[in-house]
Amino acid sequence: MADRSVLVTGGTGGLGGAVTAAFLAAGWRVVVPAREEPAPAEPARPGLVRLAADLLDPADATRAVEIAAGEPAAPLRAVVNLVGGYASGGLVHETPVEEFERMLTLNLRPTYLVTSAALPRLVAAGGGAVVCVSARAALAPFPGAAGYATAKAAVLAFANAVAVEYRQRGVRCNTVLPSVIDTPTNRAAQPGADHRRWVSPAEIAPVVRFLASDESAPTSGASVPVYGRA
Repeated sequence: MADRSVLVTGGTGGLGGAVTAAFLAAGWRVVVPAREEPAPAEPARPGLVRLAADLLDPADATRAVEIAAGEPAAPLRAVVNLVGGYASGGLVHETPVEEFERMLTLNLRPTYLVTSAALPRLVAAGGGAVVCVSARAALAPFPGAAGYATAKAAVLAFANAVAVEYRQRGVRCNTVLPSVIDTPTNRAAQPGADHRRWVSPAEIAPVVRFLASDESAPTSGASVPVYGRA
């Protein structure tokens, strides 16, 4: 029986599947919200709780946190914010403000809503950890992705603010910064790239799990590069 719970947003994505598996293997109760209900034929996995939720909506984000914190024998001790997305565009003067703002909404809003709802629960449980996902582009932007780079830099700044504000309350917050993640979606989008240089979800997942665990108890406010060979 799991004695602690983790809420993993984006847990059905390319990186999310590996992160979810890593926590399940370590004995956590893992709560994974997704926009759609799981397929009826999908086999149950011990320790995994799936629910339908739109994490852009404050009420749904709060409900997901309540479910994650709703098992007294396995209090919520960690939140992993994986929800996000990428869209390429033109140069800044060629990018409509709606596209720029869409990147901010997709990458920052779920992270803010879920984290803000979870923080009182983590404090009440005696402490815990928040792990956010930014990107190398937050530190080293590339042309045609101003909205994405800005959004991921905002995620990083938000995570650092959480680390400072909740340090004395027993809640840590750290960020991982991947390069290009080796997922089927990214391979399809960049078929000519050298995929051997990308970082795989299976390589990132243990880093995320470590940052959420007691093993990394002294660490908060860290920005951890997970670049692979890129």
